[in-house]
Amino acid sequence: MTSLSFAMRVSTPAQVVTRPLDGELVLLNLGTETYFGLDEVGARMWDVLSSSPSIEAAFEQLASEYDIDAPTLRKDLEALLGQLVDHGLAELHDA
Repeated sequence: MTSLSFAMRVSTPAQVVTRPLDGELVLLNLGTETYFGLDEVGARMWDVLSSSPSIEAAFEQLASEYDIDAPTLRKDLEALLGQLVDHGLAELHDA
């Protein structure tokens, strides 16, 4: 994965579709047929990450919504983004 900076922004690649399914979210890369399912919390994380101007802005929004300490949330966001980027389901860009 590209070196992750919370100043970066996240986008969905053109070949990736997302669909809600029973309170969860499925991301499917049509080019590689790779898919990834997110539970309700993961789906919320993705929604905020993909609509925020930066990962830091998403972090701040999620920190205000969930009762979680900052280091744990930061680690969880890094892990989620790492998996999604590695599987071609998300892209990182300079903000």
